[in-house]
Amino acid sequence: MMPPECRRRRGRLPCWLVVLSLLAGCAAPPVVREHGVALRPGEIEATALGRWAGEASRSNGSDSGFALLANGEEAFAVRARLVEEAERRVDVQTYLMDDGQTTRVLLRRLLDAAERGVAVRLLLDDVGAIGQARRLTALDSHPNVQVRVFNPVAIGRDHLVTWVLAAAPAVRRTHRRMHNKLWIADNAVAITGGRNLGDEYYNADESRNFTDLDLLAVGPVVDPLSLSFDLYWNHGLAQPIGRYHAIPAGAWQVLRDELGGWLDEQRESPYVTALRDRRGVSARDALAEALHWGQGEAVWDPPGKLRVPGRPPLEATLAGALEDRLSELESRFVIISAYFVPTEIGTRLLAGLVESGVRVEVITNSLEAGDLPEVHGAYMPRRRALLESGVRLFELRAQHHRGDEAAIGISGSFSSALHIKALSFDDERLFVGSFNVDPRSLWWNTEVGVLVESTSLNDEFLALADIGMSPALSYEVMLDDAGGLFWLAEVDEELVRLEREPGSHWRHFRAWLSRMLRLEPWL
Repeated sequence: MMPPECRRRRGRLPCWLVVLSLLAGCAAPPVVREHGVALRPGEIEATALGRWAGEASRSNGSDSGFALLANGEEAFAVRARLVEEAERRVDVQTYLMDDGQTTRVLLRRLLDAAERGVAVRLLLDDVGAIGQARRLTALDSHPNVQVRVFNPVAIGRDHLVTWVLAAAPAVRRTHRRMHNKLWIADNAVAITGGRNLGDEYYNADESRNFTDLDLLAVGPVVDPLSLSFDLYWNHGLAQPIGRYHAIPAGAWQVLRDELGGWLDEQRESPYVTALRDRRGVSARDALAEALHWGQGEAVWDPPGKLRVPGRPPLEATLAGALEDRLSELESRFVIISAYFVPTEIGTRLLAGLVESGVRVEVITNSLEAGDLPEVHGAYMPRRRALLESGVRLFELRAQHHRGDEAAIGISGSFSSALHIKALSFDDERLFVGSFNVDPRSLWWNTEVGVLVESTSLNDEFLALADIGMSPALSYEVMLDDAGGLFWLAEVDEELVRLEREPGSHWRHFRAWLSRMLRLEPWL
């Protein structure tokens, strides 16, 4: 029998939304939403990180300094050290935040920083906040910590199923997500790239890890990156977590003690032990010799992209800013994209580059390695046309058989998948960020990254890419004389030709289903 409240609301609100409202619990009290801005130049220079970054930039012609963080352990250690050394502000923007040892360590470091007076702002896409109310509200209960969620769904937030049901009526908005990743300390040092917060991004997962890449930046380019964070933080789609969940007073103390107790239990953990051994080295000392100097351009999608009806104008997107660089290409274009869905238009564009004399190489996930076979299914029909045009395709293998993987940040875990998002333009320009070469990044999500003009930085990246293309780490997809595909790989130090695409029957089925459902425009 239909409940009375559902019968009364029948004409105005679906019954299942009433049920979701009950699942969501009582509404949280009103929360003041304060406008936030980056530190002023004088405030930045008053911090140790700010003085170091400013002096280093001035001694290098007022350029920006950049370092690639390919190794997962090092990428994590740098983040932890920057939190320890921050004196005024730490800003974190991320798509996902999983519960794992790396996240717990970083949260404890953030609470310790807040305790010594550092202002912490955490901006998390709402998908990453599902089921994390207790932890996020505990963080937000600290006087020096603010937590906001981007593009939120107001009810059904405790479980993915209820969140999806609540998001369904507004799916034109809720399927669009904030995919940006930024980590900024004292508005003086910034990190962007592919890594979210979770063990698999930092080589800390025992079974499966991502091969990923970050770009660390100091100098003038940090100012616009800080501006991009503020634009998202102050946008109407960024809402305080307290508007959806009650904030228990002093809950941060309970969380801090829980994290401290957990850390005590992890004293023998190899990962935590290695991190502890690095604590004597400051971020400034560790980075001083690693920086490449050059011009940097921060590019990002406007946060309002998620509110644009249909597809936004290309010129108003991050992809539009990068498109201009394609017409300037002369010799080589390298794409490393975890999710590569070029579509018909992109396939023609890449073929046109090859025809004009540009060498085009793509590294993406193999069917056996990628975490989303559906995305691979949308890429599969484009391979033949790409190969016929002269584009070279490399697909990262799930398991590797030589020691080269350490050089590009792959751990010794049982399996790995690619998560890098980077583009190399000729010999001197490199883009690193959160942008995948697929319709989702192009049209539906928001992204951020940095385009750098530095030959030495690009040389370092291309050396990593060349290792990634090796047959010990990737399959090279090729065409036989009859136009069929085969995969070339190294097994036991011998080249082997595979006639069937590697991957389980289940993965092949999911890729096939993606093609049958014509999901390409949404992936």
